[in-house]
Amino acid sequence: MTIETPTRTRDRPDYRDVGLEFPTGFVIGSATASYQIEGAATADGRGPSIWDTFSATPGKIVNGDTGAVADDHYNRLDADLDLMVELGLEAYRFSIAWPRIQPLGSGAVNEAGLDFYRRLVDGLIARGIRPIATLYHWDLPQALEDAGGWTNRDTAYRFAEYTRHVAEALGDRVPVWTTLNEPWCSAFLGYGSGAHAPGRTDGAAALAAMHHLNLAHGLAVRVLREVVPQAEVSVTLNFHVVRGDGAGSSEAVRRIEALANRSFTQPMLVGGYPADLIEDTADVTDWSFVHPGDTDIIRQPLDFLGVNYYSTTRVRMWDGVSPRERADGHKDVGGSPWPGSDQVEFLQQEGPYTAMGWNIAPDGFEALLLSLSEEHPDLPLMITENGAAFDDEVVDGRVVDDERIDYLRRHFTAAHRAMQHGVDLRGYLVWSLLDNFEWGYGFSKRFGIVHVDYDTQRRTIKDSGRWLARLIDGHVIPE
Repeated sequence: MTIETPTRTRDRPDYRDVGLEFPTGFVIGSATASYQIEGAATADGRGPSIWDTFSATPGKIVNGDTGAVADDHYNRLDADLDLMVELGLEAYRFSIAWPRIQPLGSGAVNEAGLDFYRRLVDGLIARGIRPIATLYHWDLPQALEDAGGWTNRDTAYRFAEYTRHVAEALGDRVPVWTTLNEPWCSAFLGYGSGAHAPGRTDGAAALAAMHHLNLAHGLAVRVLREVVPQAEVSVTLNFHVVRGDGAGSSEAVRRIEALANRSFTQPMLVGGYPADLIEDTADVTDWSFVHPGDTDIIRQPLDFLGVNYYSTTRVRMWDGVSPRERADGHKDVGGSPWPGSDQVEFLQQEGPYTAMGWNIAPDGFEALLLSLSEEHPDLPLMITENGAAFDDEVVDGRVVDDERIDYLRRHFTAAHRAMQHGVDLRGYLVWSLLDNFEWGYGFSKRFGIVHVDYDTQRRTIKDSGRWLARLIDGHVIPE
Protein backbone atom coordinates (compact mmCIF):
# COMPACT_ATOMS: atom_id res chain seq x y z
CA MET A 1 0.00 0.00 0.00
CA THR A 2 1.51 3.31 -1.10
CA ILE A 3 0.28 6.61 0.33
CA GLU A 4 1.55 9.78 -1.27
CA THR A 5 2.15 12.66 1.13
CA PRO A 6 2.97 16.14 -0.21
CA THR A 7 6.05 17.37 1.67
CA ARG A 8 4.60 20.86 2.08
CA THR A 9 1.73 19.62 4.25
CA ARG A 10 3.27 16.71 6.07
CA ASP A 11 3.08 16.18 9.83
CA ARG A 12 1.82 19.55 10.94
CA PRO A 13 1.60 19.64 14.76
CA ASP A 14 -2.09 20.59 14.64
CA TYR A 15 -2.99 17.70 12.28
CA ARG A 16 -4.42 20.15 9.73
CA ASP A 17 -2.68 18.61 6.74
CA VAL A 18 -4.21 18.88 3.28
CA GLY A 19 -3.76 16.99 0.06
CA LEU A 20 -3.23 13.64 1.77
CA GLU A 21 -4.27 10.78 -0.47
CA PHE A 22 -5.96 7.55 0.60
CA PRO A 23 -5.32 4.46 -1.53
CA THR A 24 -7.72 2.74 -3.86
CA GLY A 25 -9.72 0.21 -1.87
CA PHE A 26 -9.78 2.31 1.28
CA VAL A 27 -13.51 2.50 2.01
CA ILE A 28 -15.04 5.80 3.14
CA GLY A 29 -18.63 6.06 4.28
CA SER A 30 -20.91 6.73 7.22
CA ALA A 31 -22.79 4.92 9.96
CA THR A 32 -26.04 4.92 11.97
CA ALA A 33 -27.87 2.76 14.54
CA SER A 34 -31.40 1.40 14.37
CA TYR A 35 -32.97 2.89 17.50
CA GLN A 36 -31.38 6.26 16.83
CA ILE A 37 -32.91 6.77 13.38
CA GLU A 38 -35.62 4.27 12.46
CA GLY A 39 -38.63 5.33 14.50
CA ALA A 40 -41.74 3.24 13.68
CA ALA A 41 -41.39 1.75 17.14
CA THR A 42 -44.56 -0.32 16.95
CA ALA A 43 -44.85 -0.77 13.18
CA ASP A 44 -45.14 -4.13 11.43
CA GLY A 45 -44.86 -6.26 14.54
CA ARG A 46 -41.80 -4.70 16.14
CA GLY A 47 -41.61 -5.45 19.86
CA PRO A 48 -40.37 -3.09 22.59
CA SER A 49 -36.67 -2.76 23.33
CA ILE A 50 -34.94 -1.70 26.53
CA TRP A 51 -34.49 1.74 24.98
CA ASP A 52 -38.23 2.10 24.39
CA THR A 53 -38.78 1.34 28.06
CA PHE A 54 -35.89 3.45 29.30
CA SER A 55 -36.70 6.53 27.22
CA ALA A 56 -40.35 6.36 28.26
CA THR A 57 -39.31 6.53 31.92
CA PRO A 58 -39.56 10.12 33.23
CA GLY A 59 -36.22 11.76 33.93
CA LYS A 60 -34.04 9.34 32.02
CA ILE A 61 -33.61 11.30 28.76
CA VAL A 62 -32.98 15.01 28.23
CA ASN A 63 -36.26 16.79 27.42
CA GLY A 64 -38.14 13.49 27.73
CA ASP A 65 -37.20 12.56 24.16
CA THR A 66 -37.71 9.05 22.82
CA GLY A 67 -36.81 7.15 19.66
CA ALA A 68 -40.43 6.37 18.85
CA VAL A 69 -40.20 8.52 15.71
CA ALA A 70 -36.55 9.64 15.65
CA ASP A 71 -35.61 10.33 11.99
CA ASP A 72 -38.53 8.27 10.66
CA HIS A 73 -35.96 6.41 8.56
CA TYR A 74 -38.21 3.33 8.48
CA ASN A 75 -40.74 5.26 6.39
CA ARG A 76 -38.22 7.38 4.47
CA LEU A 77 -35.85 4.64 3.42
CA ASP A 78 -35.64 5.35 -0.31
CA ALA A 79 -35.12 9.08 0.17
CA ASP A 80 -32.36 8.43 2.70
CA LEU A 81 -30.71 5.96 0.35
CA ASP A 82 -30.73 8.59 -2.39
CA LEU A 83 -29.17 11.00 0.09
CA MET A 84 -26.31 8.55 0.56
CA VAL A 85 -25.76 8.58 -3.20
CA GLU A 86 -25.67 12.37 -3.19
CA LEU A 87 -22.94 12.19 -0.53
CA GLY A 88 -21.03 9.60 -2.56
CA LEU A 89 -20.83 7.07 0.28
CA GLU A 90 -18.83 3.99 -0.58
CA ALA A 91 -20.13 2.07 2.44
CA TYR A 92 -22.96 2.37 4.93
CA ARG A 93 -22.88 0.76 8.35
CA PHE A 94 -26.33 0.20 9.83
CA SER A 95 -27.63 -1.87 12.71
CA ILE A 96 -30.49 -4.34 12.80
CA ALA A 97 -33.15 -3.95 15.48
CA TRP A 98 -33.46 -7.30 17.24
CA PRO A 99 -37.06 -6.52 18.33
CA ARG A 100 -38.06 -6.15 14.66
CA ILE A 101 -36.81 -9.66 13.94
CA GLN A 102 -37.95 -11.37 17.15
CA PRO A 103 -40.34 -9.13 19.10
CA LEU A 104 -39.80 -11.18 22.27
CA GLY A 105 -36.12 -11.86 21.66
CA SER A 106 -36.72 -15.52 20.85
CA GLY A 107 -39.19 -17.71 19.05
CA ALA A 108 -40.91 -16.94 15.77
CA VAL A 109 -39.32 -14.62 13.23
CA ASN A 110 -41.18 -11.49 12.18
CA GLU A 111 -40.87 -11.53 8.38
CA ALA A 112 -42.10 -7.95 8.09
CA GLY A 113 -39.11 -6.84 10.13
CA LEU A 114 -36.70 -8.81 7.96
CA ASP A 115 -38.34 -7.35 4.86
CA PHE A 116 -37.33 -3.84 5.92
CA TYR A 117 -33.68 -4.85 6.05
CA ARG A 118 -34.00 -6.74 2.77
CA ARG A 119 -35.20 -3.49 1.18
CA LEU A 120 -32.39 -1.57 2.84
CA VAL A 121 -29.68 -3.96 1.68
CA ASP A 122 -31.10 -4.26 -1.82
CA GLY A 123 -31.34 -0.47 -2.03
CA LEU A 124 -27.71 -0.08 -1.02
CA ILE A 125 -26.50 -2.66 -3.52
CA ALA A 126 -28.56 -1.09 -6.31
CA ARG A 127 -26.88 2.24 -5.58
CA GLY A 128 -23.36 0.83 -5.45
CA ILE A 129 -22.96 1.26 -1.67
CA ARG A 130 -21.38 -1.51 0.38
CA PRO A 131 -23.63 -2.77 3.20
CA ILE A 132 -22.02 -3.29 6.61
CA ALA A 133 -24.49 -4.84 9.05
CA THR A 134 -24.21 -4.60 12.82
CA LEU A 135 -26.24 -7.22 14.65
CA TYR A 136 -26.47 -5.45 18.01
CA HIS A 137 -26.39 -1.72 18.68
CA TRP A 138 -28.00 -1.77 22.11
CA ASP A 139 -31.72 -2.35 21.43
CA LEU A 140 -32.18 -5.55 23.44
CA PRO A 141 -35.76 -6.90 23.34
CA GLN A 142 -37.46 -5.89 26.58
CA ALA A 143 -38.72 -9.44 27.13
CA LEU A 144 -35.13 -10.64 27.46
CA GLU A 145 -34.33 -7.86 29.91
CA ASP A 146 -37.33 -8.94 31.97
CA ALA A 147 -35.61 -12.33 32.23
CA GLY A 148 -32.33 -10.76 33.37
CA GLY A 149 -31.00 -9.16 30.20
CA TRP A 150 -27.26 -9.42 29.68
CA THR A 151 -26.79 -10.59 33.27
CA ASN A 152 -28.57 -13.78 32.19
CA ARG A 153 -26.30 -16.25 30.41
CA ASP A 154 -29.20 -17.43 28.27
CA THR A 155 -29.33 -14.06 26.50
CA ALA A 156 -26.05 -14.92 24.75
CA TYR A 157 -27.61 -18.06 23.30
CA ARG A 158 -30.74 -16.17 22.24
CA PHE A 159 -28.42 -13.74 20.45
CA ALA A 160 -26.81 -16.61 18.56
CA GLU A 161 -30.25 -17.79 17.42
CA TYR A 162 -31.18 -14.28 16.31
CA THR A 163 -27.87 -14.07 14.42
CA ARG A 164 -28.73 -17.23 12.53
CA HIS A 165 -32.13 -15.90 11.45
CA VAL A 166 -30.65 -12.65 10.17
CA ALA A 167 -27.66 -14.28 8.47
CA GLU A 168 -29.89 -16.78 6.67
CA ALA A 169 -32.12 -13.96 5.43
CA LEU A 170 -29.45 -11.44 4.39
CA GLY A 171 -26.20 -13.38 4.15
CA ASP A 172 -26.23 -13.70 0.38
CA ARG A 173 -26.18 -9.88 0.05
CA VAL A 174 -24.30 -8.53 3.07
CA PRO A 175 -20.51 -8.88 2.67
CA VAL A 176 -19.50 -7.52 6.09
CA TRP A 177 -20.93 -8.31 9.53
CA THR A 178 -20.28 -6.81 12.96
CA THR A 179 -21.48 -8.79 15.97
CA LEU A 180 -21.64 -6.10 18.69
CA ASN A 181 -21.27 -2.36 18.78
CA GLU A 182 -19.47 -1.00 21.83
CA PRO A 183 -20.25 -3.77 24.33
CA TRP A 184 -18.48 -1.66 26.98
CA CYS A 185 -21.39 0.80 26.83
CA SER A 186 -23.97 -1.98 26.93
CA ALA A 187 -22.40 -3.53 30.03
CA PHE A 188 -20.93 -0.68 32.04
CA LEU A 189 -23.25 2.22 31.16
CA GLY A 190 -26.33 0.01 31.03
CA TYR A 191 -25.79 -2.11 34.13
CA GLY A 192 -23.16 -0.16 36.09
CA SER A 193 -23.69 3.58 35.83
CA GLY A 194 -27.38 3.57 34.94
CA ALA A 195 -26.88 6.20 32.23
CA HIS A 196 -27.99 3.84 29.47
CA ALA A 197 -30.78 1.31 29.19
CA PRO A 198 -31.75 -0.71 31.13
CA GLY A 199 -30.54 1.74 33.78
CA ARG A 200 -29.17 -0.57 36.44
CA THR A 201 -26.48 0.55 38.91
CA ASP A 202 -24.79 -2.67 40.01
CA GLY A 203 -21.08 -3.30 39.45
CA ALA A 204 -21.42 -7.07 39.69
CA ALA A 205 -24.22 -7.00 37.14
CA ALA A 206 -22.07 -4.89 34.81
CA LEU A 207 -19.25 -7.43 34.93
CA ALA A 208 -21.63 -10.35 34.35
CA ALA A 209 -23.14 -8.45 31.39
CA MET A 210 -19.64 -7.84 30.05
CA HIS A 211 -18.89 -11.55 30.04
CA HIS A 212 -22.20 -12.57 28.50
CA LEU A 213 -21.74 -9.98 25.74
CA ASN A 214 -18.31 -11.45 25.06
CA LEU A 215 -19.86 -14.91 25.01
CA ALA A 216 -22.60 -13.71 22.65
CA HIS A 217 -19.95 -12.34 20.31
CA GLY A 218 -18.11 -15.65 20.15
CA LEU A 219 -21.29 -17.63 19.59
CA ALA A 220 -22.40 -15.23 16.86
CA VAL A 221 -19.06 -15.43 15.04
CA ARG A 222 -19.40 -19.21 14.97
CA VAL A 223 -22.89 -18.90 13.46
CA LEU A 224 -21.74 -16.39 10.86
CA ARG A 225 -18.81 -18.57 9.83
CA GLU A 226 -21.24 -21.44 9.32
CA VAL A 227 -24.03 -19.58 7.53
CA VAL A 228 -22.05 -16.98 5.55
CA PRO A 229 -18.51 -18.38 5.24
CA GLN A 230 -17.72 -15.95 2.43
CA ALA A 231 -18.42 -12.84 4.54
CA GLU A 232 -16.04 -10.70 6.59
CA VAL A 233 -16.76 -10.79 10.34
CA SER A 234 -15.80 -8.19 12.93
CA VAL A 235 -16.67 -6.61 16.25
CA THR A 236 -16.73 -2.89 17.05
CA LEU A 237 -15.17 -1.63 20.29
CA ASN A 238 -15.09 1.90 21.70
CA PHE A 239 -11.57 2.42 22.93
CA HIS A 240 -10.71 4.65 25.84
CA VAL A 241 -7.35 6.31 25.21
CA VAL A 242 -6.31 6.64 28.85
CA ARG A 243 -3.64 9.13 29.87
CA GLY A 244 -2.18 9.59 33.32
CA ASP A 245 -1.85 12.88 35.16
CA GLY A 246 1.22 13.31 37.33
CA ALA A 247 3.57 10.99 39.15
CA GLY A 248 2.11 7.68 40.22
CA SER A 249 -0.80 7.82 37.80
CA SER A 250 0.27 4.61 36.08
CA GLU A 251 -1.87 2.60 38.50
CA ALA A 252 -4.95 4.62 37.57
CA VAL A 253 -4.20 4.14 33.87
CA ARG A 254 -3.76 0.40 34.33
CA ARG A 255 -7.03 -0.02 36.20
CA ILE A 256 -9.17 1.94 33.75
CA GLU A 257 -7.50 0.51 30.69
CA ALA A 258 -8.26 -2.98 32.01
CA LEU A 259 -11.95 -2.18 32.52
CA ALA A 260 -12.39 -0.10 29.37
CA ASN A 261 -10.32 -1.96 26.80
CA ARG A 262 -8.67 -5.20 27.85
CA SER A 263 -11.92 -6.60 29.26
CA PHE A 264 -12.89 -7.11 25.61
CA THR A 265 -9.69 -7.23 23.57
CA GLN A 266 -8.00 -9.90 25.67
CA PRO A 267 -10.83 -12.47 25.71
CA MET A 268 -11.76 -11.79 22.09
CA LEU A 269 -8.31 -11.53 20.54
CA VAL A 270 -5.88 -13.23 22.90
CA GLY A 271 -7.83 -15.52 25.21
CA GLY A 272 -9.02 -15.36 28.82
CA TYR A 273 -9.49 -12.35 31.05
CA PRO A 274 -6.67 -10.14 32.37
CA ALA A 275 -5.49 -11.35 35.76
CA ASP A 276 -5.25 -7.79 37.05
CA LEU A 277 -8.87 -7.08 36.07
CA ILE A 278 -10.04 -10.13 38.03
CA GLU A 279 -7.95 -9.05 41.02
CA ASP A 280 -9.16 -5.43 40.84
CA THR A 281 -12.80 -6.54 40.93
CA ALA A 282 -12.51 -9.40 43.43
CA ASP A 283 -14.48 -7.41 45.99
CA VAL A 284 -17.25 -6.84 43.43
CA THR A 285 -17.78 -10.33 42.02
CA ASP A 286 -16.37 -13.84 42.24
CA TRP A 287 -16.47 -14.23 38.43
CA SER A 288 -18.52 -17.42 38.73
CA PHE A 289 -20.37 -16.35 35.58
CA VAL A 290 -17.38 -17.59 33.57
CA HIS A 291 -17.97 -21.28 32.79
CA PRO A 292 -15.47 -23.86 31.56
CA GLY A 293 -15.01 -23.53 27.81
CA ASP A 294 -16.30 -19.95 27.63
CA THR A 295 -12.93 -18.45 26.81
CA ASP A 296 -12.53 -20.79 23.84
CA ILE A 297 -15.93 -19.73 22.54
CA ILE A 298 -15.19 -16.03 22.92
CA ARG A 299 -11.87 -16.08 21.10
CA GLN A 300 -12.73 -16.41 17.42
CA PRO A 301 -10.71 -15.36 14.35
CA LEU A 302 -11.83 -11.99 12.96
CA ASP A 303 -11.31 -10.43 9.55
CA PHE A 304 -10.85 -6.96 11.03
CA LEU A 305 -11.42 -5.01 14.23
CA GLY A 306 -13.88 -2.11 14.25
CA VAL A 307 -12.50 0.94 16.07
CA ASN A 308 -14.68 3.72 17.50
CA TYR A 309 -12.88 6.83 18.72
CA TYR A 310 -14.03 10.26 19.88
CA SER A 311 -11.75 11.65 22.60
CA THR A 312 -9.21 10.81 25.31
CA THR A 313 -9.48 10.19 29.07
CA ARG A 314 -7.23 11.62 31.80
CA VAL A 315 -6.91 9.86 35.18
CA ARG A 316 -5.03 9.76 38.46
CA MET A 317 -5.46 8.04 41.80
CA TRP A 318 -7.82 9.91 44.13
CA ASP A 319 -6.34 11.13 47.41
CA GLY A 320 -9.54 10.24 49.28
CA VAL A 321 -9.82 13.74 50.74
CA SER A 322 -10.48 16.32 48.04
CA PRO A 323 -13.71 16.22 46.02
CA ARG A 324 -13.37 13.38 43.54
CA GLU A 325 -13.47 14.48 39.90
CA ARG A 326 -15.68 12.35 37.62
CA ALA A 327 -15.12 13.88 34.17
CA ASP A 328 -14.98 10.54 32.35
CA GLY A 329 -17.00 11.79 29.37
CA HIS A 330 -20.09 9.78 30.23
CA LYS A 331 -23.39 11.08 31.56
CA ASP A 332 -23.36 10.98 35.36
CA VAL A 333 -26.63 9.77 36.87
CA GLY A 334 -25.23 8.51 40.17
CA GLY A 335 -23.92 5.04 39.40
CA SER A 336 -20.40 4.10 38.31
CA PRO A 337 -19.24 2.42 35.11
CA TRP A 338 -15.94 1.59 36.82
CA PRO A 339 -16.55 -1.31 39.28
CA GLY A 340 -13.62 -1.91 41.58
CA SER A 341 -11.96 1.40 40.77
CA ASP A 342 -13.65 3.95 43.00
CA GLN A 343 -10.20 5.21 43.99
CA VAL A 344 -9.57 6.52 40.45
CA GLU A 345 -10.64 10.03 39.48
CA PHE A 346 -11.24 11.39 36.00
CA LEU A 347 -9.91 14.87 35.32
CA GLN A 348 -11.27 17.58 33.09
CA GLN A 349 -9.08 17.82 30.02
CA GLU A 350 -7.87 20.78 28.04
CA GLY A 351 -10.07 21.97 25.18
CA PRO A 352 -11.22 22.59 22.59
CA TYR A 353 -14.37 20.56 23.14
CA THR A 354 -17.28 19.28 21.12
CA ALA A 355 -20.87 19.93 22.20
CA MET A 356 -20.65 16.71 24.22
CA GLY A 357 -17.90 18.27 26.33
CA TRP A 358 -15.39 15.82 24.86
CA ASN A 359 -11.88 17.06 24.13
CA ILE A 360 -10.65 17.09 20.55
CA ALA A 361 -7.44 15.05 20.36
CA PRO A 362 -6.44 13.67 16.95
CA ASP A 363 -3.06 12.73 18.42
CA GLY A 364 -4.89 10.27 20.69
CA PHE A 365 -6.53 8.77 17.60
CA GLU A 366 -3.18 8.21 15.90
CA ALA A 367 -1.69 6.77 19.09
CA LEU A 368 -4.61 4.35 19.46
CA LEU A 369 -4.28 3.04 15.91
CA LEU A 370 -0.53 2.58 16.30
CA SER A 371 -0.98 0.80 19.62
CA LEU A 372 -3.63 -1.60 18.30
CA SER A 373 -1.50 -2.37 15.28
CA GLU A 374 1.51 -3.11 17.46
CA GLU A 375 -0.46 -5.34 19.84
CA HIS A 376 -2.34 -7.20 17.09
CA PRO A 377 -0.14 -6.90 13.99
CA ASP A 378 -2.02 -9.48 11.93
CA LEU A 379 -5.47 -7.95 12.48
CA PRO A 380 -6.62 -5.23 10.05
CA LEU A 381 -8.51 -2.25 11.46
CA MET A 382 -11.47 -0.20 10.28
CA ILE A 383 -12.72 3.07 11.76
CA THR A 384 -16.37 2.22 12.33
CA GLU A 385 -17.23 5.47 14.15
CA ASN A 386 -15.58 8.85 14.42
CA GLY A 387 -17.29 12.21 14.47
CA ALA A 388 -18.38 15.12 16.61
CA ALA A 389 -21.46 16.89 17.94
CA PHE A 390 -21.77 20.64 17.52
CA ASP A 391 -24.65 23.10 17.85
CA ASP A 392 -25.78 23.23 14.23
CA GLU A 393 -28.47 25.45 12.76
CA VAL A 394 -29.97 25.82 9.31
CA VAL A 395 -29.56 29.41 8.09
CA ASP A 396 -30.90 30.32 4.65
CA GLY A 397 -31.04 26.65 3.72
CA ARG A 398 -27.44 25.91 4.71
CA VAL A 399 -25.65 24.47 7.73
CA VAL A 400 -22.18 25.98 8.12
CA ASP A 401 -20.39 23.57 10.45
CA ASP A 402 -16.77 24.51 10.06
CA GLU A 403 -15.93 23.04 13.48
CA ARG A 404 -17.00 19.59 12.33
CA ILE A 405 -15.06 19.92 9.08
CA ASP A 406 -11.99 20.84 11.08
CA TYR A 407 -12.57 17.89 13.43
CA LEU A 408 -12.91 15.44 10.55
CA ARG A 409 -9.97 16.86 8.64
CA ARG A 410 -7.69 16.49 11.66
CA HIS A 411 -8.86 12.94 12.40
CA PHE A 412 -8.57 11.80 8.79
CA THR A 413 -5.05 13.22 8.93
CA ALA A 414 -4.35 11.18 12.07
CA ALA A 415 -5.61 8.05 10.33
CA HIS A 416 -3.43 8.78 7.32
CA ARG A 417 -0.37 9.23 9.51
CA ALA A 418 -1.05 5.90 11.20
CA MET A 419 -1.21 4.24 7.78
CA GLN A 420 2.13 5.84 6.87
CA HIS A 421 3.58 4.07 9.90
CA GLY A 422 2.33 0.71 8.69
CA VAL A 423 -1.11 0.41 10.28
CA ASP A 424 -3.35 -1.83 8.13
CA LEU A 425 -6.40 0.43 8.11
CA ARG A 426 -9.12 -0.61 5.66
CA GLY A 427 -11.69 2.19 5.90
CA TYR A 428 -13.28 5.08 7.76
CA LEU A 429 -16.98 5.47 8.58
CA VAL A 430 -18.02 8.89 9.84
CA TRP A 431 -20.51 9.11 12.69
CA SER A 432 -23.17 9.93 11.86
CA LEU A 433 -25.05 10.10 8.60
CA LEU A 434 -28.02 11.86 10.21
CA ASP A 435 -28.64 13.91 13.30
CA ASN A 436 -30.47 11.47 15.56
CA PHE A 437 -31.57 10.33 19.01
CA GLU A 438 -28.34 10.62 21.00
CA TRP A 439 -29.26 8.15 23.75
CA GLY A 440 -29.47 9.82 27.17
CA TYR A 441 -29.13 13.24 25.56
CA GLY A 442 -32.15 12.77 23.31
CA PHE A 443 -32.24 15.17 20.37
CA SER A 444 -30.15 17.83 22.12
CA LYS A 445 -26.87 16.71 20.48
CA ARG A 446 -26.28 16.65 16.74
CA PHE A 447 -23.59 14.37 15.29
CA GLY A 448 -24.85 14.18 11.72
CA ILE A 449 -23.29 15.31 8.47
CA VAL A 450 -26.93 15.75 7.49
CA HIS A 451 -29.17 18.03 9.56
CA VAL A 452 -32.62 16.73 10.50
CA ASP A 453 -35.52 19.01 11.41
CA TYR A 454 -37.36 16.75 13.84
CA ASP A 455 -40.66 18.61 13.38
CA THR A 456 -40.75 18.32 9.59
CA GLN A 457 -38.19 15.50 9.02
CA ARG A 458 -36.55 17.70 6.41
CA ARG A 459 -32.94 16.72 5.65
CA THR A 460 -30.28 19.33 4.88
CA ILE A 461 -26.77 18.27 3.94
CA LYS A 462 -24.34 20.19 6.13
CA ASP A 463 -21.15 21.72 4.81
CA SER A 464 -19.33 18.82 6.47
CA GLY A 465 -21.33 16.40 4.33
CA ARG A 466 -20.31 18.30 1.20
CA TRP A 467 -16.71 18.25 2.42
CA LEU A 468 -16.86 14.48 2.98
CA ALA A 469 -18.32 14.00 -0.51
CA ARG A 470 -15.30 15.82 -1.98
CA LEU A 471 -12.93 13.68 0.07
CA ILE A 472 -14.65 10.50 -1.14
CA ASP A 473 -14.68 11.66 -4.75
CA GLY A 474 -10.93 12.19 -4.92
CA HIS A 475 -9.78 10.10 -1.95
CA VAL A 476 -7.79 13.21 -1.00
CA ILE A 477 -8.29 15.42 2.05
CA PRO A 478 -9.70 18.62 0.51
CA GLU A 479 -8.18 22.07 0.86
